Amino acid sequence: MYKRQRGVTFIGWLCLLIPLAIVGYAGIRVAPVYLNYMRVAHTLDQTVTQFKSEENVTYEQIRIAITRHFEIEEVEFPEVKSIDIHRAGRAWVIEAKYEDTAPLFANLAILVAFDKMVQIG
Repeated sequence: MYKRQRGVTFIGWLCLLIPLAIVGYAGIRVAPVYLNYMRVAHTLDQTVTQFKSEENVTYEQIRIAITRHFEIEEVEFPEVKSIDIHRAGRAWVIEAKYEDTAPLFANLAILVAFDKMVQIG
């Protein structure tokens, strides 16, 4: 008599586990990029709370505050120069719009784009 096979074969396990391993590895490689973004977002939020009650805030004060927070949070990318600070009416808008890459395999990399915008006033 011919018995029916039960369970997953070795090839079936390979077909299941290889894609899961690749996705897990990509997640491990992208995690530091997202942790850096969380530090940048936290810095912008701290800058907003620092100047929330002040009315006469200048461009230089905001730039110095962001520089200090970047030093405290140890943010190396993006640079403070690439943070856009501009007026929108009576309020200041701070925008960190940048792209970062996480190397994956050989010449493959994952490109991640970030855009964090906060408003003072």
